[in-house]
Amino acid sequence: MRPSAGYRTAVALLACSLTLLVSACGGNDPSSASSDSKDDDGQKLELTIATFNEFGYSDLYREYEAAHPNIKITERRAPTVDVHIKHLDDNLAAGSGMADIEAMEVSWIYKYLAKADKFVDLRQYGADDLKSRWLDWKTAGATTGDGRIIGYGTDIGPMAMCYRKDLFAKAGLPTDRTEVAKLFPDWASYFSYGRKFKAKVPNSAWYDSATVTWDAMRNQLIQAYYSNQDRYLGAENDLLKKTWNQVVAGTEQGLSAKLPAWTDAWNKSFRSDAFATIACPGWLLGVIQDNAGSFGKGKWDVADVFPGGGGNWGGSYLTVPTQSANPEEAAKLAAWLTAPEQQIKVFKKVGSFPSTTDAYDSPQVKSQINPYFNNAPVGKIFINRAQNVILKQHKGPRDGEINQVFSEALNRIETGKQSPAAAWKQALRDSDKAANVRKTS
Repeated sequence: MRPSAGYRTAVALLACSLTLLVSACGGNDPSSASSDSKDDDGQKLELTIATFNEFGYSDLYREYEAAHPNIKITERRAPTVDVHIKHLDDNLAAGSGMADIEAMEVSWIYKYLAKADKFVDLRQYGADDLKSRWLDWKTAGATTGDGRIIGYGTDIGPMAMCYRKDLFAKAGLPTDRTEVAKLFPDWASYFSYGRKFKAKVPNSAWYDSATVTWDAMRNQLIQAYYSNQDRYLGAENDLLKKTWNQVVAGTEQGLSAKLPAWTDAWNKSFRSDAFATIACPGWLLGVIQDNAGSFGKGKWDVADVFPGGGGNWGGSYLTVPTQSANPEEAAKLAAWLTAPEQQIKVFKKVGSFPSTTDAYDSPQVKSQINPYFNNAPVGKIFINRAQNVILKQHKGPRDGEINQVFSEALNRIETGKQSPAAAWKQALRDSDKAANVRKTS
């Protein structure tokens, strides 16, 4: 459900740290879907769902089965998204073995849009009538150029800016989250304040790593690695190179703490003054709290701002492969699991931020505050951030793999293994290979 497995042990604590209203949320009656499903021999119809990490669905499975006594749900849960994708690819190539419902992480679904004929077009089971549930950009991420919808949206990761109030005070910067939100209308401002911060607080960096900052920035490009026609751009994309240059300059100016996300050093850094800001999707609050512990309580805060507008990091979809023997029942289950009422339940359980707009009217979402982050109104903040994500962003079929190439190149710069010029040249060479080799596979 997230871009990395490393966050999940911590993000479960997010639900415990949230101050939520305790009124029961309403829900669609799952019995409204067909419950008249049996195999030919009269046994229960088994629906399998393949997920990764923790989707928070276990209670929902039991609820659905109670309303559909002739259906049994079996989950195949992979420990990481990479393991899940490997299983999916193997079964896709074999022509058998896929689950009735296959989860897709947002960074990888673009790969399968190019193979949309291997997945059920959910419009034949009512997807057109359900589209208004989701933020437009969420549905667009699972829609092909010719309009086929291959996935229903689960959670999202709208981006805000988390920051250290105490380190901002040392640098003479505003500490109130409303004032902080005014500092970063764009990335040029963000880096400029980073240089000012570094001049006043030389022993702390401005942000954690080049790779996290790179992901945040390139995710805002309408076309980063591919054109709208899925043609790999590479060196043709001047905006990509401009973004690269900004991130590399930040490293050269000492703004990066050079701490790759999910490493032990990165985890431990939250219990120190290593850096002052981090690009922050909602689920990262739990990661910060778990890693920083008592050291960070009251020091960390979150501002309703993201340079350049909006951004998203994380989230998934539920798809139905054409291999499914029961595509209609699988589509019904996928639609129910991703309905607003169920997304609110998952939000309460594991903190996954909803992608359905009706969920934003729920008191359990919009009235959420987080005591650890100085009682920040995180429900309102992340609703606002979700509504600021750009709608026209395009990602091609190998976006996830190509981005790994560029992230590795930035890591080589930060570890002193390559010069920026050499790293850029290798990134172009490796990403071109990643994009074009796959075309013949």
